[in-house]
Amino acid sequence: MATLLRTPSAPPIPGRSLVLAPIDRREHFAYLRSRPDPAFLQYPAWAEVKTGWRGESVGWFDTNGTQVGAALVLYRKVPKLPLWFAYLPEGPVIDWDDHDIDRWLDPLLAHLRAQGVFTVRMGPAPAHRRWYGETVKDAVKRGLTHLDQVTPDEIDPVGATLANRLHTRGWRAAGSGGGDDAQPRYVFHLPMQGRGLDDIRAGMNQEWRRGLAKAEKSGVETTVGGPADLPQFFDLLRVTEARNGFRLGRTLEYYSRQYRVLNTEEPGRMRLYLARHQGRLLAAHTMLSVGNRVWYQTGASADQGREVRPSHALQWRMIRDAHARGIPIYDMRMVSPVIDADDRRFGVLRWKLGTGGHVVENMGEWEYALNGPLHRAFQLYLARGR
Repeated sequence: MATLLRTPSAPPIPGRSLVLAPIDRREHFAYLRSRPDPAFLQYPAWAEVKTGWRGESVGWFDTNGTQVGAALVLYRKVPKLPLWFAYLPEGPVIDWDDHDIDRWLDPLLAHLRAQGVFTVRMGPAPAHRRWYGETVKDAVKRGLTHLDQVTPDEIDPVGATLANRLHTRGWRAAGSGGGDDAQPRYVFHLPMQGRGLDDIRAGMNQEWRRGLAKAEKSGVETTVGGPADLPQFFDLLRVTEARNGFRLGRTLEYYSRQYRVLNTEEPGRMRLYLARHQGRLLAAHTMLSVGNRVWYQTGASADQGREVRPSHALQWRMIRDAHARGIPIYDMRMVSPVIDADDRRFGVLRWKLGTGGHVVENMGEWEYALNGPLHRAFQLYLARGR
């Protein structure tokens, strides 16, 4: 079983206490840039994307004053009460391998309690389980309907150990893949490290290779757009939502703000890819990147022209661009753990499996109640909303 390597840029000395303190955006950004794999959701600009939340940057420091961790904390106020819900999306960025996890989390909880927080939710970075593509395909043939029924090919020892440590300290998993996690628990990774583009393409299934050949033969053109193209992207997104029977609940203003804010903090962080055929816009996808990580975020396509495979062409363009930058993994983001071939939710995973990648189950999001009665009332409120 493989283990993910996570080496802090400035490892704290084991056994020594850590101090948590607010930091400014410059310090926060600089620390994350020194790390190889922080999520885009932990950069300070994300607080500007999320309206209705207050953002704060905090850092962990060792006894020498060296910064060894960072987090973006989002606060949501309870109406009419001086109480807050705190959320660290796909964070904090700390050394999750440390056996003494208390020296990281205790200062965080003390800080949040002083801010009037009644519940905190976080998303630890370590993965939990992985299933290779062939394993998933074989499980579908055998009639299994959920990844929980399938023996994983890998169990990450860091994630498994951390889950036990959090549970014994009073943290509770917010969900088990059933929709309670705000960020995707199951994602799809296409590994690219040590592979040439010919190898990656050869590793795709016949449907994908035929789709790429069809798009190329038909003359589908792919380009990188700009903010002026976001309205067309959003129009296609609404068409996609209607066709597939789901709603992301985002507005054009949301995507415009996201594009502006993220690219202001770091030019090129959010890109809009466009696919046209004979002058018609047929598909548009967004891609996010920080450090050595890339995420395919949102895809949209028209009802017409699907026979020329514009989405295949766009994905291949995005894969090529990520590969040219030396990105080790192309993260295709969310998939459902449902593997029932007759279930509509399996469609996205089936399509992504064709690239030759694998499914990763993250640790998911974990909650800690700083005020038990208020936490329980909050859970009842959320349950009624669902």
